Amino acid sequence: MELRTRRVRPPALDLEFEILADDALIGPAIERGGWEPHESALFRAHLVPGARVLDLGANVGWFSSLAVLAGAEVHAFEPVPHIADVCARNLERANQRGPGRAVLHRCAAAERAGRAQIALAARNLGDNRVLDGSERPRDMGPGELVEIELARVDDLVEGPVRVLKLDTQGSEWLALAGMPRLLAASPQLALLIEFWPYALRGAQPEELLQFLERAGFRLGKATEAPYPMDAARILRQARARDPVKGGLDLYGTRGLPFHVLGLPARLHGLWRAWRED
Repeated sequence: MELRTRRVRPPALDLEFEILADDALIGPAIERGGWEPHESALFRAHLVPGARVLDLGANVGWFSSLAVLAGAEVHAFEPVPHIADVCARNLERANQRGPGRAVLHRCAAAERAGRAQIALAARNLGDNRVLDGSERPRDMGPGELVEIELARVDDLVEGPVRVLKLDTQGSEWLALAGMPRLLAASPQLALLIEFWPYALRGAQPEELLQFLERAGFRLGKATEAPYPMDAARILRQARARDPVKGGLDLYGTRGLPFHVLGLPARLHGLWRAWRED
């Protein structure tokens, strides 16, 4: 399958970047200037030359390209073949600009190696969900299924890594289950992870949050002013949102500073911590 693409030059990259022309969310956001600005700011704040980065659910390679331009060594995972093709071309351009380097793995991070089907979204071309023999989720509407490769991160990447971005449309728990060695080897780690209870596979939402807390992560929402939150508060806020469209993008650190966006953001975060449920 091939999709129409076009090239843009977002200021955040200052690099010719290829987007999916028919995408309803990621492509237009990048064309306007950048994808997920709050997450991107937190991501970039933890990048240093020579840092190692793991980008699971790379899509067209926005976060991986940011990391390469900051001098990082990146392992990007994108399983959807036609999206991986676009990602590969973007990473090639980023690698040519440097000073970092990215490697693309054309598979989905999972708890085991193998093959699976993935349901492709019709409009939001970042919302592609791996299926474990189940039917296509009803909220996605009609659309195509394609077969993809599954792989354990520990079979492809050795730790330590400094930044882990994990946005796999409900497969986050299974991806983490396939990287115990890498996590153990990464005591200083910044994390960006999608927390979407509706789509989460392999575990209950509270199990994922408790796992991250036991692993030593200080967690909060990935906003312009994050503040530390316990698992109960995160779960309460997530469940207060629309169950299908809701979910939260989370940010966490262990062995690294949590507050990295400056004093105004930290003070704003304190105010939000007092004001929010």
